[in-house]
Amino acid sequence: MNTESDEVNLDEPPLDPEIPDWVPATGIQLRKAGVQFDAIRLDGDEGRAVADRLARMTGGAPGPVVEEASGSRAVYFLVPVGATTRRIWPPGVISLASGPSCVAYIPVPALNGQTWPLTWRYRPTGRDHLVHALLLKAALHPEE
Repeated sequence: MNTESDEVNLDEPPLDPEIPDWVPATGIQLRKAGVQFDAIRLDGDEGRAVADRLARMTGGAPGPVVEEASGSRAVYFLVPVGATTRRIWPPGVISLASGPSCVAYIPVPALNGQTWPLTWRYRPTGRDHLVHALLLKAALHPEE
């Protein structure tokens, strides 16, 4: 019997219980929508403005929001599984969810290190804290 597998590797940092397990340790990974979360995508400056409006509405804790620095400069709002379906979203808003006839993938960067062109506009603050879809919808319609 080999007991080496029972030893603790002191070179690896301990897992932080507040960091969701879907956040990669390094780089960028694609996560399938409908497993840990779904997402709402909004491109460009409008997406960034909505993210900041949502942050003001929530006292600075809107839930995890990823932004892209190149291309369409997409902003991804990570919402609970199923929160994007059966809702009417305004033009320009893309719902990323998976179902029987479609599969969507959402890019997720590590918290630190080389992740360009993705970064966290608002980092995850807990395992179960995602963007609230109804608050997001309100942030999309500030004049109403």
